[in-house]
Amino acid sequence: MTALHSLSAIELIAAYTSKAVSPVEVTRAVLAQIERCEPQLHATYALDPVGALAQAEASQARWLRGEPQGALDGVPVTIKENIATRGVPVPLGTAAVELVPAERDAPPAARLREANAVILGKTTMPDYGMLSSGLSSFHALTRNPWDTSKNPGGSSAGAAAAAAAGYGPLHLGTDIGGSVRLPAGWCGIFALKPSLGRIPIFPPYAGRVAGPMTRGVPDAALMMRVLSLPDARDSMSLPYQPISWQELARPLRGLKIGLLLDAGWGLPVDPEVRAAVESAAKAFEAGGAIVEPLKPFMTRAMAEGMDQFWRCRSWMDISALPPERRAKVLPFIVEWARGGAGLSGEQVFSGYSQMAAMREAAVTACQPFDFVFTPTAPITAFAAELPCPTNDPSMPFEHIAFTLPYNMSEQPAASINCGYTESGLPIGLQIIGHRHDDLGVLQIAHAWELLRPASRPWPVVVA
Repeated sequence: MTALHSLSAIELIAAYTSKAVSPVEVTRAVLAQIERCEPQLHATYALDPVGALAQAEASQARWLRGEPQGALDGVPVTIKENIATRGVPVPLGTAAVELVPAERDAPPAARLREANAVILGKTTMPDYGMLSSGLSSFHALTRNPWDTSKNPGGSSAGAAAAAAAGYGPLHLGTDIGGSVRLPAGWCGIFALKPSLGRIPIFPPYAGRVAGPMTRGVPDAALMMRVLSLPDARDSMSLPYQPISWQELARPLRGLKIGLLLDAGWGLPVDPEVRAAVESAAKAFEAGGAIVEPLKPFMTRAMAEGMDQFWRCRSWMDISALPPERRAKVLPFIVEWARGGAGLSGEQVFSGYSQMAAMREAAVTACQPFDFVFTPTAPITAFAAELPCPTNDPSMPFEHIAFTLPYNMSEQPAASINCGYTESGLPIGLQIIGHRHDDLGVLQIAHAWELLRPASRPWPVVVA
């Protein structure tokens, strides 16, 4: 029998309905798994066993009365620490932030609480979310469950590690350049970066979204049913649509899929990554889809412009800190952000304009296709201690070339495991859809779950 901590949310709801298992039993099993793994992984922040068990007991009482309330009643969930939950400080991954308890839940956390999910606690991230790494000046170094010498990626580092290690079925991250998809690819899980505004968030920002991170597509679809509910605090949110998130069946015959294996800039694609993505595309082709190569549309100028804008924005925040707090920020982040200190207004505006350039290029390139496939990242998981694969603050984003454009274009994009390296590290396939076709991306990802060879067993972390 599958261990309780490894059961999917769909399986848990069925088990609660049949009274085969209770929310309290499940929550205890998940907390025990966290206790076993955390000495190695360091994926959690503000873990709240007492509060989680109290929520589970209340859920259990509702199920025993035959009166569950909410689509996630009794299902364990973790929330990335930059998504505010009432009463818990939001450190943003850095030791420089003053720890003031949040007054209220941010929209995604509010939806999970309203659905009566059991909130276990928060998950880790790097300083200000500006690294694809588990390295932080505030949190202990977060590691990859598949190989603890490797990085889980980021910035939703703890969420991805938690999902892969079996810290319950549901995890919530955020993404502004690849921050749910990159760690999902490197940890072998599924993650959806939805269309901008599909999941209300606060504060909203260009390209910034919250997204589900799970072991399988059906669980992510279940989360979307809850997370996509409206919240007026997000001034950039989409009008609410009652989407049938659980309708995941989708015929493949006649679908036109673009295959992008060269991002146009960044690190070269590792041969094992390329082979795994090509193999997935061939499986869809065998299923009746039409697969055609897609030429690169991103340029180095787009990437460097975006980098300049982000540096300037970050330096404004960091330079405003008192010296004693600024000294606590991860040195790599300070050095990177300092590159924005001497930029002219013209340079910053030019960099900001690259968001529009990326948006237009991505939407135009994807238009002839129903969906586009790419590697999630050009490489597999890198050393745990590094802030990024290059370890170079002058070139920190060479690994996000495949993920970044779809934040700027507001298109939905998901990462799903499509194979393993010879050494056993997961490889991510990115699936991109047209703006607002979030359900379509989930459907194609689920089709891949049915097509792909059997996945390897989830990693066992030894303390």
